Order: sequence, then structure tokens, then C-alpha cells
Amino acid sequence: MASNRNTTLTLDGTAYEFPVMQGTHGNDVIDIRALGGKAGVYTYDSGFLSTASCQSSITYIDGDKGELLYRGYPIEQLAEKCNFLEVAYLLKNGELPNTEQKSKFENTIKSHTMVHEQLSRFYQGFRRDAHPMAVMVGVVGALSAFYHEAMDNSDAEHRSINFNRIVAKMPTIVAMAYKYNTGQPFMYPRNDLDYTANFMHMMFGTPCETYKPNPVLVHALDTIFTLHADHEQNASTSTVRLAGSSGANPFACISAGIACLWGPAHGGANEACLTMLEEIGDVSRVGEYIKRAKDKDDPFRLMGFGHRIYKNFDPRAKLMRKVCADVLAELGLHNDPLFKLAMELERIALEDEYFVDRKLYPNVDFYSGIVQRALGIPTSMFTCIFSLARTVGWMTQWEEMLTDPEYKIGRPRQLYIGAARRNVPDVR
Repeated sequence: MASNRNTTLTLDGTAYEFPVMQGTHGNDVIDIRALGGKAGVYTYDSGFLSTASCQSSITYIDGDKGELLYRGYPIEQLAEKCNFLEVAYLLKNGELPNTEQKSKFENTIKSHTMVHEQLSRFYQGFRRDAHPMAVMVGVVGALSAFYHEAMDNSDAEHRSINFNRIVAKMPTIVAMAYKYNTGQPFMYPRNDLDYTANFMHMMFGTPCETYKPNPVLVHALDTIFTLHADHEQNASTSTVRLAGSSGANPFACISAGIACLWGPAHGGANEACLTMLEEIGDVSRVGEYIKRAKDKDDPFRLMGFGHRIYKNFDPRAKLMRKVCADVLAELGLHNDPLFKLAMELERIALEDEYFVDRKLYPNVDFYSGIVQRALGIPTSMFTCIFSLARTVGWMTQWEEMLTDPEYKIGRPRQLYIGAARRNVPDVR
């Protein structure tokens, strides 16, 4: 966005002016692209905590207010009034679809749900007990070997084809990873079902009988997809953008994003949350672990509480809390030991002064992990579900970067702290 004012930076007595850019929401940004040429210095910002790497019109987060917007729409309204494919259309095109556009988009996605039959043989190259995310990284990257006729990133039609392809095929690929791990036969897509119901059919159906999706459970998983579709310039999204800046094909870029998301500090949070609940084991031990969480000298931390970005209640968590209650009620799981334990932890976190004062509220990972466990999804698949949903955001961000007239291949600077220049001795 164009600048309407400048700011002055003084270094060693010399003043340098730099434009100040202002967005629709959020902090102003100092454009320091000319800093190296003007002043001969660079900025240092490990973790990019104060650096805007791009201009984007897709997602906006206000962590202090607990606000998340997709293309300007509050996430609460989208999750209540739209299904995941409508949200996918919004992220890709900038506006919600009308009835005709929605129908056409859904039909287009359905036409791409199958994967090349030879691709199914790739799974046999993995051990049966391989982590599903390892399988995902390999299989998604391999898509470029099968769908390579639309690889001109400068062509809008090619970009659209690849968006539709990978969004359509991700549920199939994720479900196949699950089926391979469990030893069950792959289930072909059913295009008479909607996007999320079809995914559940491929995950939980067998050739023995017709799978009948439960509307309450389908809505719950569809909500999880919507809430995870995009989240500004996080680590995996930045990875996709950086890989894409080299001109790499979109399947390779998404594979890179999946690899980044796999990290326990990023997409593995809901898996870590369920692992923690299993470690606690019983409601009777909650007090012991709460005490440990408050002890600064104890390395134990409550997973699924608090968020790096949201300094207030995670808006996605509010939505997932209701979905979680609906799912537990539908499945009659309120007395399940693990879910009773989770609800007791939630109660304490919302009432205990230690957590309230520090705003360590249950986050979206806490509730989404519980919901997925209730649906019968194993913890090893949680991050695969996350990557399925986030692919929509990744592809949207990838295309936005490619169509930005200011886009360049990513090349961060560094602060070199190694040995100074020296000569190799003649005798060693």
C-alpha cells in the first residue's frame, strides 16, 4: 500500500528517511527495503517478530482483541453461516460465492477428487508404521510428477487448475495415508457427498457396507477445516511463500508447508495436547499437574492453553468449545474418562486466578484435539487434518505472492558471527 508519510532514522549522525506504510488494520510498517543501500546496515529480527515480509489482503489477526478475519469477515460468522468450500472460494477469490458460483465451484472440486491410480502405489514404499505426515510430505510432493501439464505459474488458468486439484485431492491423500497405516483398503471418493462428508467416507468407510455420515460429526469436522484454513503469515505459510518465490511448482511448495507444519511447535499442538491428557490419565491427578504447571522450575507445561498470537481468548476456541459439546453429546461421551479429564482441565483454566491473570485460556488446539479423538481420528492424523484445511490458505497465499508486482525471490540477510577472514597455513 502506498505511503502517505515518512519517518527518519539517524545513524552515526546521518539522517535517513523511509516511507511509512499503512494497512487497513493493524500496525503501520516502515519500508526499510532501501536501508542497506542508503545506510549500509541491515535490521536484525530473529523470528521476524517485527518484520512484515509481504503485503496481503487475505487474513488479519488482532491478538489483543481476539479477532480473526478472512477477507474482512469475522471467523465466527463464517463458521456459523458457511461451509468449508464456501470459505475456500472466499479465500481464493476475495468474495463469498453466490448460489451459482457455489454450485459450480463445488462441482469443479468434485471433478478432481480422484488421484492417479499409480500414485496409490507410492504408499507401498512406506513402512506401515510410518508417521502419516512423513507419507504426506512425500505423496503431495509427488503430485508434480503426475500433474505437470499446468505448471506455468504466470498463467492464471494454470494457477486455478492447480488450486482446484490440490484442494480436491488432499482429502483423498490424507484418507489414503490413514487407510495404509491401518491396513484397510483405500476408499474411492463419492461425489454424491459434500466435501467433508466425502472425506469421512474415505476415512471411515469400508467396502463391506455403505458409510452414512452423521450430520453433527460432519459439521464438527467442517468447522475444524474452516477454523484452520488460514492464519496470516505463520511459519508454514511463510515457508510456502518462500519456496514459491523461487518459482517452484505448487505441489512442491505445499509439500514444504506440510513439512514445516509437522513441527511440534507449529501444527503438532493438538497432538501434544492429547498426549498430555493421556499422561495425566485420570481426573484425580489434575491437581497434581496443575501444581506442576504453576511451578516455574518444573519443565511440565499444560498443552492447549494460551496462544503466542492471541492475548485474549482465541476466537476459534469459542467456536470449537460449542462444537466439542455438541459432538460429546451426540456420541454420549461425557462420561468417557479422557473427556471428563479434559473438561476438568478446562474448568480450572477458566476459573483459576493463575490462568485467568495470565490469559492462559484453552485454545483451538485443545478443543479440536478432543473433537477429533471423539470422531475416531488417531492423534498421529491430527496434523494431517490440519494440513488438509490449511492447503486452501497456502495456495491462496502462494497465488497472491506470485501476482504481487513487487514479489522477489526470498533472500534474508544474516548477522555473520563466524571466524574473521584468515589464510590457510602452508604447513598443516
